[in-house]
Amino acid sequence: MKHLYTLILLLITLNTSAQSPAPQQTMQLTLEEAITLAKLQSINSFKHKNMYLVNYWRFRSYKARMLPSLNLNTTPVKYSAASTKTYDNNGKPRFTYNESINSSAGVSVDQNIKHTGGKLSLLSNFQGIYNLNNNSEDNGSYNVVPVSISLTQPLNGYNEFKWESKLEPLAFEKAQKTFLKEMESLSEQAVNVFFGTVNAEIGLKIAETNLANADTLHRIGKGRFQIGTITQNDLLDLELTYLNAKMSKTKAELDLQRARHQLNSFLSLDKDIKIVPIIPDKIPSLKIETGQALELAKENSPEILGFEEQLISERQKVAQAKSTSGITAQLSADIGISKNTTKLEEAYASPYNDNKGVGVSLQMPLIDWGNRKGQIQMAKSQKEVTEASVRQSLIDFEQNIIMQVLEFNLQEEQVTIAAKADTIAQRGYEVTKQRFLIDKVDVLKLNTARNSLDNSKRSYINAIQTYWSAYYNIRKSTLYDFEKNQYLTEDFDALLQQ
Repeated sequence: MKHLYTLILLLITLNTSAQSPAPQQTMQLTLEEAITLAKLQSINSFKHKNMYLVNYWRFRSYKARMLPSLNLNTTPVKYSAASTKTYDNNGKPRFTYNESINSSAGVSVDQNIKHTGGKLSLLSNFQGIYNLNNNSEDNGSYNVVPVSISLTQPLNGYNEFKWESKLEPLAFEKAQKTFLKEMESLSEQAVNVFFGTVNAEIGLKIAETNLANADTLHRIGKGRFQIGTITQNDLLDLELTYLNAKMSKTKAELDLQRARHQLNSFLSLDKDIKIVPIIPDKIPSLKIETGQALELAKENSPEILGFEEQLISERQKVAQAKSTSGITAQLSADIGISKNTTKLEEAYASPYNDNKGVGVSLQMPLIDWGNRKGQIQMAKSQKEVTEASVRQSLIDFEQNIIMQVLEFNLQEEQVTIAAKADTIAQRGYEVTKQRFLIDKVDVLKLNTARNSLDNSKRSYINAIQTYWSAYYNIRKSTLYDFEKNQYLTEDFDALLQQ
């Protein structure tokens, strides 16, 4: 938290000073601060937060579907003019031309029933028709249903709400863990981009040192050639080394500019800010147990929830295919009161008539040429394929975690070895250089020592980078902070306020 406050203050200062005429600001940045910045304001962080919000509102919509809803259905005015078939008092049919105005309004409270898959509604309706051809007082007709209760219930055994109640909470939990995983993936990306700049700076320092040494040795070589202590080939080698060093320095400067631009872009910082990365030369002494990491990965990884989601989804498809393979039945029932009248003021006055009904609708295929049977078999086959795929994916998942742990546990020793090799190479080069200055070794041995020094320095930085990359990779897989021995968490409510 202290680092976060410091980083925010630093950003405020930089944003304020950016308005000054100074062309560039320098910003020293640790690896931890770079990771915090990446999570706080990078474009990738913005994308991950919004992807979580998409899943959050999807889950909210699911929960809302399980709550009562109040609905209004109305047609305020509908004008119609047409010829209709009517009958006179003697039963003789005739066509008459009618002009009328219709109005209707209905209010309902609807509740989905999760346990049965049905729908229960409490409703009230009003419908009126006004005959424009009739100028009498009773030219209107009204139908009123003050209150009615209706039930719609599928009888084919498939309950959509039951499957949603299994899948939607699982999908939301997976979305939360996916967000945490993406944040750790962001940490891993920050490590690579950060060390990209570190390597570029190291490369420039090496190039500058090599250029200075090559210039010195070239000048010394000229003097020795004049007194005949080295051959012309040796002098040409020294001159070639000097020219190569100049080209290497130019390339290193360009590489550093490119790396700094990439880091600024990744952290969403102004291009005029010059970041000076502070190399994390100390690493924690940490060993992770394979069993613990595997258990944590199975407990926390969104991939495991994804496997479970796939299996439930395939079982849902089989159940849905079976429900439509034979007789499809639905029960409809309603009970309430109603009234028909020609006077509006009497529409809601007793007495009322009963308004009730119950029915079962059936749909059954007679000949479908095996289509529905084929649908069931396809769903079952796809389910079996998914189950086999999930079993294999789970094996690969466990193996991947084991390899990540084994790789990480080797990195501390690799860093130690690389640090010793760098120290030895530095001493070796200094000794060889001094021996060259007193004409005890030739140019070939000096170049070999310099190459060893360059390679050992890069190997040391790469070892540190690999350590932190491996550490955040295993954190990404387990969603666990092994330094602090605690689960990775996030204030998801705070994300809704951003």
